[in-house]
Amino acid sequence: MAERGEKSSSSKKTGLVSFLTGKPIEIPEKHLFGKCRFVGEFEKLNRIGEGTYGVVYRARDTKSNEIVALKKMRMEKEKDGMPISGLREIMLLQACNHPNIVCLKEVVVGRSLESIFLVMEYCEQDLASLLDNMQKPFLETHVKCIMMQVFKGLAYLHKKEIVHRDVKVSNLLLTNMGTIKIADFGLARELGHPMSPMTPQVVTLWYRAPELLFQTKTQTSGVDMWAAGCILGELLLHKPLLPGKSEIDQINLIIDLLVYRKNNRELKK
Repeated sequence: MAERGEKSSSSKKTGLVSFLTGKPIEIPEKHLFGKCRFVGEFEKLNRIGEGTYGVVYRARDTKSNEIVALKKMRMEKEKDGMPISGLREIMLLQACNHPNIVCLKEVVVGRSLESIFLVMEYCEQDLASLLDNMQKPFLETHVKCIMMQVFKGLAYLHKKEIVHRDVKVSNLLLTNMGTIKIADFGLARELGHPMSPMTPQVVTLWYRAPELLFQTKTQTSGVDMWAAGCILGELLLHKPLLPGKSEIDQINLIIDLLVYRKNNRELKK
């Protein structure tokens, strides 16, 4: 790691400046990391993915030998500190405790204010990579098991008035015990009373609810449930249910699917 190569000293430059003199402030090294552990205590093994707001590594905790997921928060455009999206992700994950929600173990830091990492439980793969490597589709019993866990996780979030806003197969992690974990809370939001406006440009296009495609700014848990329905179709078909190439194309695919179902129902009468 880059941090290990730095020379040790009694104090470190932090990027903070004095309001009185305008000069950089140095903090004694024993106080540099506050109550957070130093990222140098984790050995990066390999890069395993990239979330909405950060790169994720498989890493080893050198103190406990535990394998964890280490997510470096993306902050290169945030000159004034951590982006609100990063703070929100940390706060929401800390508020969650459910077997189908990925567990945030702790927050660790590097030697600069721009180096902040989330230490999370490690899951062997995500559902997207599993689908890509499967030779045959899931059995219906497997689909039921997966979706039951997804719905349990979403029900927990929605009961806490949290909307994930980016539910998709690549954000569903799978442990070696077959447990599904909802991950990547970079776009998640708490619902307010009254609900505050939110950008409609969330949720990956193929899983985006109709109201988002029509630019609504008041979002509910329904956007997560629509995405979960798209995932259900994808697991059964072994391919994306609504693979639109643009927002207009996505709307047309939704209309075609609804018209097809309506015609089928009428033929069965």
